[in-house]
Amino acid sequence: MSNHFTGLSLGPPLGDQRLDLCDLYAFQSPSDPSRSAIILNANPACDEFHPEAIYRLNIDNDGDCLTDIAISYVFSPKQNGRQTFDVYLARGAESHSPEAVGEKIVSGAEVSFGATPNIVRSGDLTFFAGVRSDAFFFDYDGILALYDTSGGRNFTAPHLGGKSPWTGKDSNTEANVLSTVVEMPTSALGGNPAIRIWGRCSVREDGKLIHADRAGHPSVSSFFNTDETKEEYNASEPVNDRARWLELFIHLMGHTGDYTRDEAISAIDAHGILPDMLSFDPTKPAGYPNGRTFADDVINFRLSFLSKGDIPPDGLEPHTDTLKEFPYLGTPHTK
Repeated sequence: MSNHFTGLSLGPPLGDQRLDLCDLYAFQSPSDPSRSAIILNANPACDEFHPEAIYRLNIDNDGDCLTDIAISYVFSPKQNGRQTFDVYLARGAESHSPEAVGEKIVSGAEVSFGATPNIVRSGDLTFFAGVRSDAFFFDYDGILALYDTSGGRNFTAPHLGGKSPWTGKDSNTEANVLSTVVEMPTSALGGNPAIRIWGRCSVREDGKLIHADRAGHPSVSSFFNTDETKEEYNASEPVNDRARWLELFIHLMGHTGDYTRDEAISAIDAHGILPDMLSFDPTKPAGYPNGRTFADDVINFRLSFLSKGDIPPDGLEPHTDTLKEFPYLGTPHTK
C-alpha cells in the first residue's frame, strides 16, 4: 500500500507479485530544479521484474487524458541472479499504443539487485531499475482495526469508536521494492506547465497483452475498489474513468463519509481524483496532490478524504533513508 495490495482480501494482480504496481512519485530534482524525477515502484517481493511484462509511464501534457509521452521498461528473464532492461520512448500518436514502442533509448542495462545502483544515462535522461528501500510508510494493523471487512468488503466501512485505531508502528520500515526511476529536463515533459501521469503494468499471455495493474493517485485503486471491480479497473483507461467509475466512487463516499451526492462530486473534482492520474505542476513545490514526494502521508490524506475528516492522523513520520541524489530511494535493506 498505497497500492501494495487492493483491499484486505485481494492479492496481487493475476496472482503475480511481479505485476503489482505499488507507488508512483513525481517531484523536482533536489539538486537541479530544472529537472524532474518520476518513480514507478512494483513487486514488493523484489525477486524480479516480470520478463513478459511492460512497465510503463504515461504522460498527458495537453489535458485530454490520453498519453502524449510513453516511457516503457521491458526486462529480460532473470538468469544466475542477473536481469537486464531496455527502455523505449514514444511521443505523440505512437505513444497511444500499449506496446513498448518508439525509440529504444536504453538497451541491455543491468538491473540492480545489490546496494550499489547502476545508473544509466541516455542523452539528457537518467534511468535506474532495481531493488531499493521502500519509502512508503503506513500502519497496517491500524488499518485492519479501522476497517470492517466482513461480507467481502474492502476498505469500504470505516468504523471509529472512542479508541484510536492506530498502533503508532510503521509496518514498512524494513521493506524493499523494485523501482524504475527516470529523471529528465522538466522542459521535456511538455506541460503548459502541468502534466498528468499514470503507470501501467501489462503482461503478455497467449500472445495477448493483458493490462494487469495501473497506478495514479496514491491509494485510490486500493481504497475504492472491491473484489468485483478491481480487474476491470486495472484494465481500464483514465480517459474513461469519470464515465465508468464516478457513480461507484459517489456510493462509496456516501458509505464512508456520509457524503451527499453533490458533496462527493465536489470533493472528487476538488482533488482531481477522476481521472485517476497524478497531477504535477513543476512550477510549484511538489507535495501531494501536486506530484508526490516521499514525505507525503498519503494514507492520512486518503482516509481523511474518505471520512470527510473524521479519521484522525496516524502519527507516523516519513522514512529517513531516502536520498537527495539519484535514484533518491534509499539503499535496500538486507534480509
